Amino acid sequence: MGDVCFPQFDPATYKPHALHASQHNWPETNCYVDLWIEVLSSCGFEPEAALGFTVTQDFEGDQFTFFKFPPEDLAKLFDVTVQELAIYDRVEAHTLEQLRRGRLVLVEVDSYFLPDTRGTSYRLTHGKTTIAINRFDIANRRLGYFHNAGYFGLDGEDFDGVFRRVPPPRAGEEAMFPYVEFVKFGGAPRRGIDLRNVSLALLREHLRRRPSSNPIRAYQQTFPSHLETLAQRPLEFFHLYAFNTLRQIGANFELLGSYLGWLAAHGESGLDMAMTACGQIADGAKSLQFQLARAVARKRFDKLEGALDSVADAYDTAIGDLWRKYGD
Repeated sequence: MGDVCFPQFDPATYKPHALHASQHNWPETNCYVDLWIEVLSSCGFEPEAALGFTVTQDFEGDQFTFFKFPPEDLAKLFDVTVQELAIYDRVEAHTLEQLRRGRLVLVEVDSYFLPDTRGTSYRLTHGKTTIAINRFDIANRRLGYFHNAGYFGLDGEDFDGVFRRVPPPRAGEEAMFPYVEFVKFGGAPRRGIDLRNVSLALLREHLRRRPSSNPIRAYQQTFPSHLETLAQRPLEFFHLYAFNTLRQIGANFELLGSYLGWLAAHGESGLDMAMTACGQIADGAKSLQFQLARAVARKRFDKLEGALDSVADAYDTAIGDLWRKYGD
């Protein structure tokens, strides 16, 4: 029952894309990219073709770029258009209208009410995340949605929480409208050689916008001051810090390695060196995250000097090799 964009999806039988398989160092990256990987693959597209943008990731001073699929890439590759949905009525009303037009609705919600985050956020902590609503049954307060690495369902009080039907934190306080997007699916997605060629053209554009210097070496310069901050903060702060630094750089380059593997499978040669280097970055970031977690627990950071040297060298290899092959 209810309104639905793609009726074939069922949380009980849904199988995540291979990019989210457990053998990866980073089977989950960030909520927005993970969601789009599942949406694209579920709609019959190859999400790997859109991963060339990962070469643009930079160190932003306090974090690595929170990487996202550029909407213009999705339009060129898959004829998929992402637009902001203006919210002036209840989010439920706008969601109904767009689903009836065959469009997914992407909504920023509180992970506190998402059952798929059980054990991390669900009914434990409040946090902002994005879901893609596919099935919507307002009468029975049920929802089918993409989030992170899968497709899930929720109902009842969780439905009320997602749509802010619960009382606001303080009496008389009105909740602000969330950020919402909708996804329009065209009729001319690219396939085969055409898809590869457009993907390569986008890669060349992204390489021109790559960081002007090695972002991992820039991170190395600030890392000692970050350790001082971590030494003074509780363990909960470490998890937030690691998500926005080591997880983002590691996951980003693991996806870049997957993208190069996709190119190789579609006829591109000479990518082995860059692929290996991407794997070294993903491995190194994960290893350092474990080391840093132990150091934070013990309040001892003396064994972390030089921990990023090999990761920074691997970045030079990966991006340098791709620039020589595809740059101007």
